[in-house]
Amino acid sequence: MKKPLDIQRPVPVSSQISRDQYRCRPRYPETSTGVVPDIQSGWDQLGAGSSYAYWGAAAGGEVVTTLFARLDPRRCLRDIEPRLFPNDGGPNHGEVVELYGLEGTGKTELLYHLLCRCVLPVTAGGLEVGAIFVDTDYSLDMLRLVSILECRLTAARSTSSPSVAPDEAALHVCLSRLLVVHCSSSSQLLLTLHYLEASLASRPGLALLIINSISAFYWVDRCEGGVSITKQEETLSKAAELLAQLLRDYRITVFASCQAVRRSSGGPSPSSSDPDRPYLCRSWQRLVTHRILCSGQETANNMATAPGGNKERQIRWVFSTHCTSSSASSRTKLHRSSCFCVTEAGVEFI
Repeated sequence: MKKPLDIQRPVPVSSQISRDQYRCRPRYPETSTGVVPDIQSGWDQLGAGSSYAYWGAAAGGEVVTTLFARLDPRRCLRDIEPRLFPNDGGPNHGEVVELYGLEGTGKTELLYHLLCRCVLPVTAGGLEVGAIFVDTDYSLDMLRLVSILECRLTAARSTSSPSVAPDEAALHVCLSRLLVVHCSSSSQLLLTLHYLEASLASRPGLALLIINSISAFYWVDRCEGGVSITKQEETLSKAAELLAQLLRDYRITVFASCQAVRRSSGGPSPSSSDPDRPYLCRSWQRLVTHRILCSGQETANNMATAPGGNKERQIRWVFSTHCTSSSASSRTKLHRSSCFCVTEAGVEFI
């Protein structure tokens, strides 16, 4: 018998372990191929009892299963967060949302909020759909994500509802709807998107793809591409083309964060002083239908009484977003601004 391949499974985060066991696992795996292993050449060695059934052993099976996966309607995410998008609604099938801003402007917390909204049960205010989280800079904090899920499940139980499952069982179900893939280079990101079709075909419940962040390898690719702009943007352009094909075939919704580049106002270009100007390749920019600009600032609350009886001013961060939507359903660009703060239970709009 052949020795099984040593590959990292994308997490249906994981139905085989308890929450306490998961918290003891290392945050950053030592062996991370970054490739969704459903379609690796040695997949059949992993055993038929796996929770990731390979979606076609023969060519005919692949064609039939893929056809049904494309025809099967996926959940539309237009109502994923009404307070974030214009009144016309959020992203439709096959649309891309870019969260753009400097570091520390709440992009990752906003992605956690949207991810929880998808995987939570309807009784806890969720949509009960599957999601894939592609982590390109190893910033995914599973303990933070689990903490947000626990807070929202607890709140749902306290305000309703005997129909909500016990916290441990409900958390288990929520995490089973999540797949996590780590990428450490633009080539791994390209391969992940190439092989993502296997997961989408085998799991019709997957409706959301999150990439955090799409700009993680921008400077590395620029360095390796030399003086040629075409070479610098080659890998990301190919990734955007693959993503466009997945959007057409499987009609998923994509959320991707993008790190803003600090530009000097004394640069040679008149537009170099605009920090909100898109800088990724044209292939990616053509995919984006909703662009959310994120910013943050410190604000002082009213004076609060400290335990010793002294008055002290509390400082908190308030994050602002400005969404510009130009989806196919609307001929004009629509705008929406909103504010939120980050609490123990996640994002709270104000």
